[in-house]
Amino acid sequence: MPTMAQIFQEMPKRFDASKAGDMNASVLFDLSGDDGGQWAVQIADGKCEVVEGGVESPTASVMMDADDYAKMTSGKLNPMMAFMSGKIKVDGDLNAVMKVQQLFGM
Repeated sequence: MPTMAQIFQEMPKRFDASKAGDMNASVLFDLSGDDGGQWAVQIADGKCEVVEGGVESPTASVMMDADDYAKMTSGKLNPMMAFMSGKIKVDGDLNAVMKVQQLFGM
């Protein structure tokens, strides 16, 4: 399984700019567990940038276990089921988080 750093490094390659429109948001992923850490995904002007360590005042924050995030990115864990079962906690703009999922085909 890839590390969290590898997963986040790949994100800009999976970014679907055609779906981004005029979105301007940053989503902080605060991942706990062995391979955890903080990464922010910033979307602006049809571009995606990943910032290791996070950003100040993100549009939304997603808190979850790093293992669960890896499963979600590989399609082994349904994001909505994870959210409904409490494996994902969101602080801030939930719509921004849902839009980010669509932009990366999760």
